[in-house]
Amino acid sequence: MRSGGGGSSEALARQLLGVDGNGEDFTLAYLKVLIDTGLPVAERRKKIVVVGAGAAGLSAARLLAAAGHQVTVLEANGNRTGGRVKTLRGVFSDPALYAEAGAMRLSSAHPLALALADRLGLRRRPFYGSDVLPDTPTPPTPPVYYRSFTGEEWTNGPKTDYVPPPSAGRTLIAVNGASVTRAAYAANPAAVHAGFGCVSATAGSAELDAALRQVVAAGPPIERQVESWAALLDRYENHCLRRYLMEAGWSGAQLAAVGTLENVTARLRHSVIFPLVDHSLVPSGASSWELVGGMASLTDALARQLGASVLMGKRMTRLEQTEHGVKVWTTAESGNESSDGGPVGPVESFEADYAIVAIPLTAARFCTFEPPLSYDKRRAVIEMHHDAATKVLLEFKTRFWEQGAAGFRGGRCISDSPNRCTYFPSHTENSEGGVVLASYTFADEAMRWDSLTDGERIHFALNGMRELFGARVDAEFTGVGITQSWLRARYALGEAAIPAPGQLHEHHLATRSVEGRVHFAGDHTSLNTAWIEGALESGVRAAIEVHRR
Repeated sequence: MRSGGGGSSEALARQLLGVDGNGEDFTLAYLKVLIDTGLPVAERRKKIVVVGAGAAGLSAARLLAAAGHQVTVLEANGNRTGGRVKTLRGVFSDPALYAEAGAMRLSSAHPLALALADRLGLRRRPFYGSDVLPDTPTPPTPPVYYRSFTGEEWTNGPKTDYVPPPSAGRTLIAVNGASVTRAAYAANPAAVHAGFGCVSATAGSAELDAALRQVVAAGPPIERQVESWAALLDRYENHCLRRYLMEAGWSGAQLAAVGTLENVTARLRHSVIFPLVDHSLVPSGASSWELVGGMASLTDALARQLGASVLMGKRMTRLEQTEHGVKVWTTAESGNESSDGGPVGPVESFEADYAIVAIPLTAARFCTFEPPLSYDKRRAVIEMHHDAATKVLLEFKTRFWEQGAAGFRGGRCISDSPNRCTYFPSHTENSEGGVVLASYTFADEAMRWDSLTDGERIHFALNGMRELFGARVDAEFTGVGITQSWLRARYALGEAAIPAPGQLHEHHLATRSVEGRVHFAGDHTSLNTAWIEGALESGVRAAIEVHRR
């Protein structure tokens, strides 16, 4: 069975399925620690420094502090915590409005994130990936329910079934000079596919889902599932999504169609493993949720609980360790993630017994470690691929897309314009207006937007909205547009770690390996990469590791 610096296929399969070394469910165990019990009271109080105040670092710090350890969190950003959880507030002409520059939803397949939000007293409501009718009432929020492969169940309330409202099918698909609603596309997909030179009607979301839903062992025993996933990893880990679909018989025209219609054109060359995971392990009926007040409500609440333990504007430049402890050197930052505010501030050092490094590998690349990290860890830091992702958000005076016989709420429009993917808010605030995620792009498409000035991004995003909805867009635009490039964000240096073919086996286990007195967390150390769930999973893992030392 294939192995390398990142681990064997079996080890990777166990992580995908949440199986620990004893055959137990670590997701269930982490739920109990994060939500129910916390860590046991420390027998020996340790000094711990946590580098990075994203979801991973904050969740680890919270658990360790509650167990009685002395914890200090160092955050490079001087004006906010959260990492790639970033809610834009107070920047729009209507103060009631907010929008997500980073993570924008939680999946019902991710119990840690949902349960923590509930535990912190945060209200959640549906995030509509598919549009609904404008007058769709907000349903009661169901409790979190998780059933382990061991048969044990975990819930934070009486189990209820949540049935998402039906899609209105009114969002638009605008490609190859034609524009149709999703309902019209569903009724006659071949008419849209023909614009790509595709004679087949099988080139859309349902067909992509079918192609990626592998036949693997489902249900007990868990070891049979591990064997099935290990075999799948052995076979496909060096495949990109394009190669995988071509071997499944897809034509170039079909690839062009599904790439555009599912906004995956720029990711066709990325590893097929994560699409396989999303389509095979996430239930087809999974729902999505957002937090009232913004997704940053989660990290804001964690930071508040830690209080003065979180030190802002402290950017790690060097980490030294001996057999007796660690020392983290920082510079004081006078700017924020988007700009350098001036001369670098004074150098400080923080000593502790142990450290948890919960910053992206891309940021760790510019830090010095003494002694040097292991060869496998250095390779992971240097080589692991992190994607580009860019958003352009525009504020409008009214939610004009909700009005009239063709009105809708939530969902997304797809086009072959530079905007590519346009998301509409699922919620309504005490405002007539709304903020639209006018353009959401990845990889090469995002890097083209990154080369533009902020003003140019807003200009071209408006062009794309105008192509969808006509001249009304100009009259409705308030003049406020906000752009977010994660590749150009100084403390992120990219979006999530999206491995290239082969990089899971080569690097994954090294991303999370312990280096002396230094532990590592972040969604890039989890196989729930790019999700808050993965960040929380890694935070709990790192906290348990340090607590047990």
